[in-house]
Amino acid sequence: MTTDSTLRFGAQTDEVTSLLRIVNLVRTGEATTRPEIGRLTGLGRGVVTQRVDQAIQMGFLGDGEFGASSGGRAPRTLRFRSEQGRIIVCALGALHIRVGYAELDGDIIDQRHREWDIARGPAETLKAAMELLDDLLGSAAELPVWSVVVGVPGPVDFESGQPVAPPIMPGWNGSDIRTPFEERFDAPVWVDNDVNLLALGERARRRDAYADLIYCKIGSGIGAGLLSQGRIHRGANGAAGDIGHVRVPDSDALCRCGKVGCLEAVAGGWALIRDAELAIKEGATGPLATSVEKGQPLSPEGIALAAISGDALAVRLLQRSARVVGESIAALVNMFNPGIIVIGGAMASAGEVYLAEVRQRVYELSLPLATRDLRILLSVNDEREPLRGGAELAREQLFEATFPRWFAQGKPGPIKTLTLS
Repeated sequence: MTTDSTLRFGAQTDEVTSLLRIVNLVRTGEATTRPEIGRLTGLGRGVVTQRVDQAIQMGFLGDGEFGASSGGRAPRTLRFRSEQGRIIVCALGALHIRVGYAELDGDIIDQRHREWDIARGPAETLKAAMELLDDLLGSAAELPVWSVVVGVPGPVDFESGQPVAPPIMPGWNGSDIRTPFEERFDAPVWVDNDVNLLALGERARRRDAYADLIYCKIGSGIGAGLLSQGRIHRGANGAAGDIGHVRVPDSDALCRCGKVGCLEAVAGGWALIRDAELAIKEGATGPLATSVEKGQPLSPEGIALAAISGDALAVRLLQRSARVVGESIAALVNMFNPGIIVIGGAMASAGEVYLAEVRQRVYELSLPLATRDLRILLSVNDEREPLRGGAELAREQLFEATFPRWFAQGKPGPIKTLTLS
């Protein structure tokens, strides 16, 4: 039998390749017994037994219950030992921090949340995130951390894990997010745009490994996560899907990025708050105006809920937002031809008030062939979705992208270790 050291330092041999495949077949549920593994891989019974025993010895697989008999002795099932490690996800939003952890099967076990303004900068924000994680993990069973994923509301260079000129994150450009988490958890750390995590969460929830899907988050800011055949399209520098800064014709609204006429400056949550305050100052009436007069602060969620209740000002603001968002999404539909568009974020909580207007503009402005089988849906609006998406990203990177580099060690190390292996 090949030793661990040979597996670790040797070439990618047929033995190593077959062992990796067997672990992943069991992990994904494609095969649960030794005979099934043999049929899918074409390996002989003796070789399958040897590889499975090796995977069990290394801690990746374990014996499960007995399966159904096909006439002879019932086969013993196999299971992936998802309980052996932990995935940590830190989802940073414009106005909040959410952290959680999952086992290696991706199911979120527990989470914590706090309100936070990301404009306070990287040092304060990462410190607050670590404190939240300490609180979360203090009540959890001790398990080794296999991966950390951090989501941020802005473009990210995925290779370096650094934000790239994020418009709503002053002071974050080029900041080192990865190192503090690597030093804290001695595990690989991946950083990505928060909307990409939401798109991956949709892929996992739908169990569609080959989805052509666009997730549009319409919250305080606006962004899109693009899935092509189940893979995130990040672009050359991580800016793919940043539709919030597409130019809206005839708009002179000043955006937070410093430019004029951006989609976010017309249709984003903060723009709706700005326009609602102006309209109320100029004499608009209704429940939304009354709440402001009573000293209640405006929020994108509050405007969405007021629209559901029929507040005329809120309905007008949301319909205008949905109209221009639909026009930008139509351009994406013509270019990427997705099968599903998911609308999420604070505006999605307005339901059909918002979605109907988006649908109308997309179908009006997109090519008939591109919309023939297109579905435009609301997200499940579950607060755990970015955490689930982060766990999905970790599983993808651990067991597809980097698995051959670290599996003989039994546990992955920081990114630099994976690179040097």
